[in-house]
Amino acid sequence: MSEKLSTQPYKGTRDFYPAEMRMRNWFFGVIRRELENSAFEEYNGPMLESLDLYAAKSGEEIANKQTYNFLDRGDRRLAIRPEMTPTVARMVAGKMGELTFPLKWFSIPNMYRYEATQRGRLREFWQLNVDIFGCDTYEADLEIVSSAIRLMRAFGADEKMFTVRINNRRFFNDVIAAITGKDTEGSKAVSKVIDHKNKVPREVYEKELTSLGLSAEQIAKIDALYHMNVTEATDLCPDSRGAGELRQLFDALEKMGLSKYCIFDFGIIRGLDYYTGSVFEVFDNAPENNRAMFGGGRYDNLVDLFVKNAKISGVGYGMGDVTLENFLVTHKLLPQTYGNGVKVLVTRFDDVPYEKYMELTDTLRNAGIVSSIYLGQKKFGKQLEYAVKGEYSHAIIMGGDECARGVVRLKNLSTREESELSVTDAIELLK
Repeated sequence: MSEKLSTQPYKGTRDFYPAEMRMRNWFFGVIRRELENSAFEEYNGPMLESLDLYAAKSGEEIANKQTYNFLDRGDRRLAIRPEMTPTVARMVAGKMGELTFPLKWFSIPNMYRYEATQRGRLREFWQLNVDIFGCDTYEADLEIVSSAIRLMRAFGADEKMFTVRINNRRFFNDVIAAITGKDTEGSKAVSKVIDHKNKVPREVYEKELTSLGLSAEQIAKIDALYHMNVTEATDLCPDSRGAGELRQLFDALEKMGLSKYCIFDFGIIRGLDYYTGSVFEVFDNAPENNRAMFGGGRYDNLVDLFVKNAKISGVGYGMGDVTLENFLVTHKLLPQTYGNGVKVLVTRFDDVPYEKYMELTDTLRNAGIVSSIYLGQKKFGKQLEYAVKGEYSHAIIMGGDECARGVVRLKNLSTREESELSVTDAIELLK
C-alpha cells in the first residue's frame, strides 16, 4: 500500500484509551451496583441476529435503514444488533418453561446503528437495558420508572436536573381515535408525526397531520393535550384502559414521593412499534443539553412473536452511554478520580536483583493491592515522574540497603510523605 492507514476510528465509533476506560468502568459499576441492589440480574445475548427479528418488531425504519446487515455464506439475512429488546424477548421465549416469573433482568451490550452522527448519537454505542417480564399490573411499570429515577440519583442527580415524562400508548390511541375517528393503523400514522414534532418546524408538523386527513380543529384539540396534566387529560377519555393505567401509575408515584421527578406528557410516544402501554422518556433539564436522554415502556405482546399465545408481558427501558456521559459532564457529576485510589509503583535500583522486586510485587497483589514494577532502566526521578503521570497513589522504594534490612520506604505521591516500614506494615497501611 502506498498510502498510510488512517489513525482515526470508523465514523460514529470511538477509541477508549485507559483514561476513558476508567471513567466508563466507573459509571457502568455505579449502574451494576444500583440494579443488583434492586435484585435485577444481568444477562447478555449475541451480537448477530436475524434481520427478520428487527423487521417484525422494531419497525421497518430500523430494520431496513439503520441496521448493518448482510447475507452470510448460508444466504441468511443477518444484522448486527441495533437494540436489545427483541433479543431478550427471544431468550425469554426460548426458556419460558424453565424460568421463574416475574423476571428482573438487565444488560449493557454494545449496539450498532447506521445513522447520521450528532451530539448524543453515534453509530456504535453501549446501552443499558432494564426489563421486567411476567407482571401484568402497574407495579412493574412503577418499578421500572422508579429504577430509572434511582439510577439518576445514584450519579448525584436531583429533580432540577432531569424530568421523567410519561404517557400511555393505549390512552394515546384511544384519544386520537376519539378526535380523528381513525382506526389502529390511522392512529399509528398520527403517532409517527407526533413522535418527531419537536424535531421539525411547526409548519412541517401541521402539513404532515393535514396530509393524514386531520382538520385544523382536530389538530388544535391534539395541541391542547400537550398542556394538560394527567387528571385533565384522562378526564377526556375516562373509559380508556390506558387512562386507568396512567392514573394508577401517577397515584403510586405520588405516594412514593417520586412525583417531583415526573410529569404527564401526551407528546411522548416512543417510535418503536411494539410499545402497548406505559411509555416514558427521561429528559435532561439543562438548557444547553435539553433533550430526551433515554426511555422505554410496556410491550405486552413481544414474546408472542416466538411462542403463540405466550401472554408474557414486558416493561423496560434502554439508556445509551453517550447521552449518560453528556448528562454527567453537563451537570459536573463526574468524580475527580475513579477506582479505589490505591495503586502502587515498585521502583527499581540496579543493586537489587529483579526477582526481589517480583517477590515484593506478588506479595502486594496477593494482599489485594494494585501494584506494578517499573519496567525499564530509567533514573529514580524519572520513575517517580512516571508514577505521578500514571496516577499511582504510592511508590515503594527498595534499594540495596532496604533490601538487606528487610524494609521498604513507602512514599505517598499526593502528600509527598515518606516512611520506612516492614513489608507487612506497609501492606496494612495501604489496605
